[in-house]
Amino acid sequence: MKNLGFLLITVGFLVGAFATSLDVQNVNWMVFGSGAIAAIAGLYIFKRQASAHARSESVLQSNRSELTESIQNIVRDLEAMTSGAVAHGAALREKIDMHLRADLRRFADARESMVHLFGLQAYADIMSHFAAGERYINRVWSASADGYDEEAETYLKKAAGQFDEARSQLSQAATAIA
Repeated sequence: MKNLGFLLITVGFLVGAFATSLDVQNVNWMVFGSGAIAAIAGLYIFKRQASAHARSESVLQSNRSELTESIQNIVRDLEAMTSGAVAHGAALREKIDMHLRADLRRFADARESMVHLFGLQAYADIMSHFAAGERYINRVWSASADGYDEEAETYLKKAAGQFDEARSQLSQAATAIA
């Protein structure tokens, strides 16, 4: 069905382009309109299929485990980075890239399932802390690259706090629906 949607979108746009290229002054609106209707129908079919897939039980459960595992990994790695002596310069940037980036991406890729799993308010609460933590991580990376090691260390600790709060909110949301 998804492929049918893609096909209708493609055919609709090609028919519309064809209809407008035949005559510069006069467009055959019947041909153009039929192409537009086909493209709209294809878009509707595609969106319905994508929505059904996003709400399927297997995707929701897979993404639920991705969310939980990735946020726990992020919190664990940040605790390791902030306990004891904090790395500086290239070593800190390498740790961020090696240990955090993959889990940040995994969490972000699975985040839309939170709305279906926990509701919109829980999604907003969790993503507020996650986004703040991610911004802090980016700031740490930039500050480290610019040689501002004290600022990097300060924001690394702030990022750890934000991700810990996001993990806590995710755990509360999961417990509330269980």
